[in-house]
Amino acid sequence: MQYNSNHTIMKYSIEKVATLIGARRYGDKDGQIRWLLTDSRSLCFPEETLFFALKTQRNDGHRYISDLYRRGVRHFVVEQVPEHYDTVYPDADFLRVPHTLAALQRLAERHRDEFDLPIVGITGSNGKTMVKEWLYQLLLPSQKIVRSPRSYNSQIGVPLSVWLLNEQTEVGIFEAGISQPGEMYALRDIIQPTIGVLTSLGAAHQENFRSMEEKCMEKLELMHDTEAMVYCSDNDTVSRCIRRMQYKGEKIAWSQCDEQAALFVKEVVEKGHTTRITYIWKEEENTYSIPFIDDASIDNSITCAAVALHLGLTPAQLADRMPKLEPVAMRLEVKEGQRGCVIINDSYNSDINSLDIALDFMQRREAKKRTLILSDIFQTGTSPETLYAQVSELAVKRGITKFIGIGPEISAQADKIQIADKAFFVSVPHFLSSDAFVNLRNELVLLKGARPFGFDQITEQLEQKVHETILEVNLNAVVDNLNYFRSFLKPETKMVCMIKADGYGAGAVEIAKTLQDHRVDYLAVAVADEGVTLRKAGITANIMIMNPEMTAFKTMFDYDLEPEVYSFRLMDALIKAARKEGITGWPVHIKLDTGMHRLGFDPVHDIDEVIDRLKHQSAIIPRSVFSHFVGSDSDGFDEFSAQQFALFDEGSRKLQSVFTHKILRHIDNSAGIEHFPERQMDMCRLGIGLYGIDPRDNHILHTVSTLKTTILQMRHVPAGETVGYSRKGKIERDSVIAAIPIGYADGLNRHLGNRHGYCLVNGQKAPYVGNICMDVAMIDVTDIPCVEGDQVEIFGEHLPVTALSDTLDTIPYEVLTGVSNRVKRVYFQD
Repeated sequence: MQYNSNHTIMKYSIEKVATLIGARRYGDKDGQIRWLLTDSRSLCFPEETLFFALKTQRNDGHRYISDLYRRGVRHFVVEQVPEHYDTVYPDADFLRVPHTLAALQRLAERHRDEFDLPIVGITGSNGKTMVKEWLYQLLLPSQKIVRSPRSYNSQIGVPLSVWLLNEQTEVGIFEAGISQPGEMYALRDIIQPTIGVLTSLGAAHQENFRSMEEKCMEKLELMHDTEAMVYCSDNDTVSRCIRRMQYKGEKIAWSQCDEQAALFVKEVVEKGHTTRITYIWKEEENTYSIPFIDDASIDNSITCAAVALHLGLTPAQLADRMPKLEPVAMRLEVKEGQRGCVIINDSYNSDINSLDIALDFMQRREAKKRTLILSDIFQTGTSPETLYAQVSELAVKRGITKFIGIGPEISAQADKIQIADKAFFVSVPHFLSSDAFVNLRNELVLLKGARPFGFDQITEQLEQKVHETILEVNLNAVVDNLNYFRSFLKPETKMVCMIKADGYGAGAVEIAKTLQDHRVDYLAVAVADEGVTLRKAGITANIMIMNPEMTAFKTMFDYDLEPEVYSFRLMDALIKAARKEGITGWPVHIKLDTGMHRLGFDPVHDIDEVIDRLKHQSAIIPRSVFSHFVGSDSDGFDEFSAQQFALFDEGSRKLQSVFTHKILRHIDNSAGIEHFPERQMDMCRLGIGLYGIDPRDNHILHTVSTLKTTILQMRHVPAGETVGYSRKGKIERDSVIAAIPIGYADGLNRHLGNRHGYCLVNGQKAPYVGNICMDVAMIDVTDIPCVEGDQVEIFGEHLPVTALSDTLDTIPYEVLTGVSNRVKRVYFQD
């Protein structure tokens, strides 16, 4: 991402940057740096940007120097200076360092040295972002705060976050996340916290640590030089590790057991939807209430109370502000709207830095018209004139074509917004009753509003009214799964991602946009129409058609789609169609049948004829050659898999030998990537693994799709009665039966009925009662505390899709792809 701390204050000369990071400078052009860039796709202000060419296992930022220079960037931190830099890039400055990531971290560390103020560093297995955001809400009315954007707590995210500190900052709040030993040292030196916070200790990333104690000690490195540390002393492991580290600062422990703790929680009382917490701090008893009742929120509020009291908030201020805490939404949602609009909903906070993140997300999506609906931005410490001039500059740079401002302050600064198509309203109701709302049509709309403005009213009015059953799709999980399988591959090995069957039910377009954003080499769909849908949605990546129909050749040519060729009949027809269109060199993908016996050429008996026909024409050219393992998911088929690989290796080598251009070879699928990494060849195909199912053992990686619905109605049904068609659902005790708006027309398999399967209501199992109907199913909630309107999970994060497929004696593919199109997909990204 690309960040600066304050457009009018933060500035370093390129000469100063070179000194701070100990770089050797190539070039002598003057320049001022306000923006740090690590991802070329996020470029916004090239003239004041410093690009760090980071190297990762899968990518190398040096590849993007040429493109960034063309787009106006003139300052680069590199590990290798480009050849002939003085003639190829005559106006550029290159700062050469041994390691670009270390240089980024060092620059942030030197920037942090400029500030003598309270800095809160937060770590822990869970709750970091919630504690950070709630501290921000508690402190903001009286202090100017800089905090980590969203969950930017990594080796790259932390330095970019600390770069946001500016001369007006009074308190900094930063997250620090680790996944393996040795990572916290760099983050500690960058953040240099004066107050350390440990939120919790859990199982996350435990696979990389020998013990829970080792992970705890790693996290506690953040506290090493802090003046004070906040933690819960009721956790024995945490308390033991703190004693072991011989911490010299002030220990601000909170406890529900130890009356001698710095903050003793005397009583926790839940009432309705609120919780009242009575505590003793500095020998005085006080209370506060929060509008939440779950254990995590209670614990996180106590942690926040301890930090806020230490920073000088009075118990009276705490009691006043705690009830106003808002839920922390840590994701951007993409939803279908009315009148052809698509909504990006980020109406949970409004500040200049989170605005840029949301605009960057928006800019990466294809749209003819981009509309920003923005509320007043609170507590920036910048004059309104300067603030909204900055907002205008960001919006223009990010391609906003229509601007709608809501609030008295932004309305008063209308002349600062340099976008021709603009409108302003003092409140959301005024906007909703205007022609500006009615005339929103065929636009990509970003909603970005401070909570007091009630932007949820806009969302409710603008989003397409949908069936109460939805499929939530976590785009971050898609990326996590992609990276998991990429970890098995060599950096040069290419990846094909399968998004056929509408992205395994998750929605091909948004999945494709995410994968394209993360630079996969190929996308693959079943038929040409699926490829056309992607092209019309703005997907420019290479697209492979796995089951090309002979009636669709013209479509493939028109939309730049590359067909699989698996038979002589198909090959001849394709060559004939290409010649008719005057096409030469159209890329195709040759399939060899090594044992699946589904589609493909025989690698022994057909290969010579395949080569002969390909060599005696110029209409098509083999881009890749591939086959498919029959049983790479099972050790029991290893011998057969070895035979398949040998056949493919021989046949594909023979094909390559007669062509001078590189033909990509691939046979590993999702299971093969894990089971046979030595057979990854030039490219691999990732299918079900991308969607969170590990095909080797059917366990869940990162859950991508969650099917949810709600309770429509609840009724008491006495023993002896029946529920549903044909009186199949016999009630053997007095029961509470709930109706939910999902049926077999939505993809809920009828075989789950009559107590063969279950869903989750408030985390508890609720069996399906009676036959599942077309649009409605009935569930038994007799022993579950719930009310009408409560959420029901059909499958997802807490009820794996594999639990359903096992019950149905089928495979997860069938359950995922069976979710019907009338179920609205809602996409989100943390």
